[in-house]
Amino acid sequence: MMTVDTGAGSTQGNQDRCESKLDRLRAPHVEPLNALVEQWRGEMPGRLIPWFDPDDAGICARVLVLMESPGPRTVRAEGSGFCSEDNDDGTARTFARLRRHAGLQRSAYLRWNIVPWAVHDRSGAWTAPGVGDLDAAQPALAQLLATLPALELVIVMGQRALAGYMRHVTVSAPERVLPVLATPHPSQRNTRSRDEAITRISNALAYAADLCPAY
Repeated sequence: MMTVDTGAGSTQGNQDRCESKLDRLRAPHVEPLNALVEQWRGEMPGRLIPWFDPDDAGICARVLVLMESPGPRTVRAEGSGFCSEDNDDGTARTFARLRRHAGLQRSAYLRWNIVPWAVHDRSGAWTAPGVGDLDAAQPALAQLLATLPALELVIVMGQRALAGYMRHVTVSAPERVLPVLATPHPSQRNTRSRDEAITRISNALAYAADLCPAY
């Protein structure tokens, strides 16, 4: 498994990480997930949907971390193209730092978004997903969960992630209902001056580490 920088890293370092991940898009543990990405891109042309990160657990994940929607540093032309804690943005760095401190191994968890594509307002600016986005993303969520047979715990980060996941559970009535922990989103706005947000995220990740140690 590749070494992850604790900071933003150099431009060349970020490019090297992305190239390493691209070389492993078809690794057995992520191939079914990235096949879903290709399917969704075909079904929803124009949507900006990142790849699953081969440095996460893929279909072997015991913990699923769901955030809200991909940010600019993920899917813009100069972005990584991956839903990854290695991305060069404050949210990713905060999450990675707290995940490491909690002891949750990357080989135990998978990171994704409740809405898998980037969301924009009418002016084209990045925005948070709304009710319509959460509804439109429900089929993709169901397909993702069906691809994760080892899953034991879901952590939803942010109000919209919680709303979207709870809608899936209570509307579709899935056969398998998993334990869920809800925390604030690890954005800089939420965590820069809010000790409670950091504490809640840290405790949820520590619980996941205890419940689902790496194989």
